[in-house]
Amino acid sequence: MSLEIKTVCFTGHREIPSDHAYALPRVLERELVTLIERGATVFRAGGAMGFDTLAALKVLELRDIYPQISLELILPCENQTERWPQVEVRTYEYVLKHADRYEFLYPKYIDGCMLERNRRLVKGSDVCVAYCRQNRGGTLYTVTHAMKQGLEVINLADFLFD
Repeated sequence: MSLEIKTVCFTGHREIPSDHAYALPRVLERELVTLIERGATVFRAGGAMGFDTLAALKVLELRDIYPQISLELILPCENQTERWPQVEVRTYEYVLKHADRYEFLYPKYIDGCMLERNRRLVKGSDVCVAYCRQNRGGTLYTVTHAMKQGLEVINLADFLFD
């Protein structure tokens, strides 16, 4: 684990159970402040509902205190929110509007665009902050990929109790 880092990516589940919903934002903030103190300035999120959104909002909140940090969004497709509830779409639009940089990988959803998004989040990152509770799915793939690429992985689920 290197002490100094620059780029952090996020991966996590879309669903956050109610028993974690209160503690997770506090644990996330604590870890983000630690990473900023270690030199992290770029934070990358994939724009999904759930943990991705929570992490992006927390970076935007911390940017008021730490103006050197930035939020980058790597988004799978322009129509990602097509079937989302309206409240989630409004939050997504807020994050998109306030991000320092964003990139859409494809104009419309295609098979594999989420996987490519996850790989792009990891590429060039030093640390992966995850919320991974299940032994399947895109979050587990991204955590495993990050480890194989030599990233330090911090799984916030390890700090929470069921």
